[in-house]
Amino acid sequence: GLRERLALMAVPVLFAGTPIAFITAGVLSLAFMGFAGLYSK
Repeated sequence: GLRERLALMAVPVLFAGTPIAFITAGVLSLAFMGFAGLYSK
């Protein structure tokens, strides 16, 4: 899954672990908010 891919990526030490997970969750939430805007009434 996504966590396995993040574990294998070359991420700077500052962003390793929880920070990169929060950044990824934020980007995914923005993407889904964009999809929600397509179907608004």
